Amino acid sequence: MTDTRYILAIDQGTTSSRAIVFDENGRSVSVAQQEFPQHFPNSGWVEHDPEDLWSTVVAVCKEALARVDIKQVAAIGITNQRETTVVWDRKTGKAIYNAIVWQDRRTASLCHDLKKGDPKLEEAVNAKSGLLIDPYFSATKVAWILDHVSGARARAEQGDLAFGTVDSFLLWRLTGGKSHATDATNAARTNLFNIRENAWDDTLCKIFRVPQTMLPEVKDCAADFGVTDADLFGAEIPVLGMAGDQQAAAFGQCCFEPGDIKSTYGTGCFVILNTGEEAVTSRHRLLTTVGYRLNGKTSYAIEGAIFVAGAAVQWLRDGLGIIKSAAETEGLAKSLEDNHGVYLVPAFTGLGAPYWDPDARGAIFGLTRDTGPREFVRAALESVCYQTFDLFEAMAADGVSPKAVRVDGGMVANDWLCQMLSDVLGISVERPEVTETTALGAAYLAGLQAGIYRDLDHISANWHLDASFEPKIEAARRDGLLAGWKNAVGRVQTDPNT
Repeated sequence: MTDTRYILAIDQGTTSSRAIVFDENGRSVSVAQQEFPQHFPNSGWVEHDPEDLWSTVVAVCKEALARVDIKQVAAIGITNQRETTVVWDRKTGKAIYNAIVWQDRRTASLCHDLKKGDPKLEEAVNAKSGLLIDPYFSATKVAWILDHVSGARARAEQGDLAFGTVDSFLLWRLTGGKSHATDATNAARTNLFNIRENAWDDTLCKIFRVPQTMLPEVKDCAADFGVTDADLFGAEIPVLGMAGDQQAAAFGQCCFEPGDIKSTYGTGCFVILNTGEEAVTSRHRLLTTVGYRLNGKTSYAIEGAIFVAGAAVQWLRDGLGIIKSAAETEGLAKSLEDNHGVYLVPAFTGLGAPYWDPDARGAIFGLTRDTGPREFVRAALESVCYQTFDLFEAMAADGVSPKAVRVDGGMVANDWLCQMLSDVLGISVERPEVTETTALGAAYLAGLQAGIYRDLDHISANWHLDASFEPKIEAARRDGLLAGWKNAVGRVQTDPNT
């Protein structure tokens, strides 16, 4: 049909950039993806070259768009690795330092000092931002760049520098510097945004020493963000949707009602629970955040963040060299009847929720003379399930006990992992037909603004179940596995009381 309208979704992730063209039914018609280098200048530091982010995004967009008629592309939606911080020169568009990645732990001592200086400060920050004082979030990363790049703080205060998460940086470049904006979900991950007032917060900016002149305009997730330079893709295309990757995945999973919950398995693992119009404060160190904002109305969420999920498999491949591809892990894990007492705690960049221990480091326990690659692989996959259990246990303590969870991300193509996840959580695990829900969520948001979708019900009609996994494990065995996990986590924590 010549009147088909397409949406280009830009999914800029932690290890790769991807572009997917979707049709109006939410079906992928063209995909392109490129990995880019990771930089680890010091222990616990993780950086990206912003030019790598930009060049790979442009390349994959051109590749994906080459397979469709550019005239039928109605809009662009952007989704991105959240919290990753870029500071650039407003005149040149060039970053003044590498992007500091969300996984980066370099500001741990700064966070410790802030909390030690005022024991009530974290509670005050949490009340406004929904977040904790942790190196994970953007604010201390911005401050670090301003303090460590010569002249940067003075230039920022004079209005010469711009800050943005990756979505903002890409938007600036896509629009030729005409648009410096972000959406409410990305703003909510900076520790500078008051999620209840839906505005940048003077007090938070002063606490973290970030000049407000650097900050982008905050818009709804479906909004007019500007148009691309015609020279980039051969035509001007409006950018009409934007959301951080985890919120985009929840949107792509159609988690529109309070109580809906999804868990995404990419580089990390992120569980998001829709709480509707109420910004619920967790009593067990989960995060309160913006789920999405449409037409000025905010839908809130509780989130649990795990820093290492798929990254553990990448480590097996690139760090240890015991697998050649992620696809091998399912067969290797399945070939063992049990884990032989081997546990991997992948705290490579600290522990996320509900522990929030940036100084913890990874370890593997239970090694014997006959431990081999299969045990390492199974321990890595099991660690993802156990960490997810920790998040669900915290949610249960907050009074929320879901009976099913929708899963997505590259790891959930692994049936063994999905079954193990169901066994460990003790609930149904539902995998949709389209597992690239992060990109799909960005496309849906852009499609809403473009008028391709009438409303959320119209979008929900596109969601289809691929497979459901039900718990099969005996309770005693499950309890034994979790006890072993709790013991292993306790041994890597630097502060077991967190």
